[in-house]
Amino acid sequence: MPAVTVENPLTLPRVAAPVAAHARPVLAVATAPSGFEGEGFPVRRAFAGIDYKHLDPFIMMDQMGEVEYAPGEAKGTPWHPHRGFETVTYLLDGTFVHRDSHGGGGVINDGDTQWMTAGSGLLHIEAPPESLVMSGGLFHGLQLWVNLPKSDKMMAPRYQDIGGGQVKLLASGDGGALLRLIAGDLDGHDGPGITHTPITMMHVTVNPGAELTLPWRKDFNALAYALAGRGSAGAEGRPFRMGQSVVFGAGDSVTIRADESQESRSPNFEVVLLGGLPIREPMMHYGPFVMNTHAELAQAFEDFQAGRLGTIPADGH
Repeated sequence: MPAVTVENPLTLPRVAAPVAAHARPVLAVATAPSGFEGEGFPVRRAFAGIDYKHLDPFIMMDQMGEVEYAPGEAKGTPWHPHRGFETVTYLLDGTFVHRDSHGGGGVINDGDTQWMTAGSGLLHIEAPPESLVMSGGLFHGLQLWVNLPKSDKMMAPRYQDIGGGQVKLLASGDGGALLRLIAGDLDGHDGPGITHTPITMMHVTVNPGAELTLPWRKDFNALAYALAGRGSAGAEGRPFRMGQSVVFGAGDSVTIRADESQESRSPNFEVVLLGGLPIREPMMHYGPFVMNTHAELAQAFEDFQAGRLGTIPADGH
């Protein structure tokens, strides 16, 4: 980790918050509980325990792995439905194969992102390729769920496959941090992801002892999640480490620092930064369905049972 990098970040466009920017304070630090998803691959529930008012428009995020599979161990998910939101799968290490009930699908590898707008609904399956199952190997990624406003919940499903080479690479002012902008705008630079709900998503690598302060839209929320390593957040230097999320308060800049000493397994502090414009609509979440009312959830479940979200292909794969 990470799959997409450069030898010299000083060759990249640089971003920094204005000196007069108002630093966002840290409201909370939450530790992600560990569990298992699908057929049994390990996950950390990044936003568990955080009030939805701080997450909106994000619903949940899982850190998948990091796990080193032995031959025959690699696992995925069975066929399952979605309606009413978008899933963003960002793969740091390994390979994942996706297929859906509408005949779509694809493969994502190290550094790639798949942006799936479930909209009105579909069935899909995610699994490691047979080659990874046979050989074993490292698997590590993220899956983020982004809510859709009521006006877009029943739109036709859509995919964006964002190759690792398409992300916008940026650096901090002193080159001590590398930024991979996946979606949204940062200081006039745009990521490749096209979003229905205005958001910013990036993966940053902060060198030991380095500090990163970025401009941040005042009307967005701000969240950070540590994929690896340890450091601190905010002007107050609130400590957080791998498997912990940070909730920032109001302001127009965010600060992340990496500790001078990092873990042997990861030489740098690896952090996902997220921000979004709150939708501020009722959010009803039941399993793979995210709607505005209980009646809409019931309708989604009824449509799924009736096969109106699609059917599993005859070969079952």
